[in-house]
Amino acid sequence: MQNSPAAGTDPLRVFLDGEESNCIAVTERGLHYGDGVFETILLHHGHFCQWQRHCNRLIHGAYRLGIPAPNITQLLAEMTEIAHGFENGVLKLLLTRGSGGRGYRPPPAPTPHRLLLLYPLPPAPAQSWQTGVIVRYCQTPVSVNPALAGIKHLNRLDAVLARREWHDPTISEGLMCDPFGNVIGGTMTNLFVWNGERLRTPPVERSGIAGTRRALTIELAAKFGIDCAESPLTPTDLDCAAGLFLTNAINGLWPVRELAGRHYVLDALPWALLDAIVLASHAPD
Repeated sequence: MQNSPAAGTDPLRVFLDGEESNCIAVTERGLHYGDGVFETILLHHGHFCQWQRHCNRLIHGAYRLGIPAPNITQLLAEMTEIAHGFENGVLKLLLTRGSGGRGYRPPPAPTPHRLLLLYPLPPAPAQSWQTGVIVRYCQTPVSVNPALAGIKHLNRLDAVLARREWHDPTISEGLMCDPFGNVIGGTMTNLFVWNGERLRTPPVERSGIAGTRRALTIELAAKFGIDCAESPLTPTDLDCAAGLFLTNAINGLWPVRELAGRHYVLDALPWALLDAIVLASHAPD
């Protein structure tokens, strides 16, 4: 197997419904309305990391939107085929409702499409996960919608607008708040706050995404005997915290060393737990 070439903007391979193709119908509802769900999966040493969590979230998201779920055995075979010959990379998996006529009303019997795109693995940020990252707050609020909260649907315009707000390469991520001032998470990450004894993470019942590494962190915290509460957080809570870290399927885990001018002592974080999260993040399940 080979390592992926240097990261770029173009995918290495593209499959549509099991066939190598980059042509999609102009009537595709995923294009018109963001009518679908997606997963971004790390390919590490030839295997798909945390695949079962991604699979479960994909099926749950499809159910929430009323899109027929794919045949998972067939889907996994297609994923294996597109990744053949590559040891590391990023697989983006999109499931759309398929084509439909003009208007919002979904077709009564949709024919969903599976789109797989294999990308090179992006380079690590200038700061490694051991030395921490710099984070800012975003002006763009995250939407509040219980019908869509938690799932990874295709309409990510909140994050697109928030990510346009900075160009400084030393800033790795931006935190987004809802219209009521609650911190929901990053443009592409889930947030965890450490007070020296317990963890807190924002709930995802009204806003945000139920990340696969978020679920892994909550599960491992329980095994380490660390309480992890899903509760609302404000910027004041973050300012008073002993430490912060962010989780993401591709980057794994980022301790925060600076947020909006506030510096954090990384040694205050529960590193035994963080090390376990990073290790488990690269496991197939």
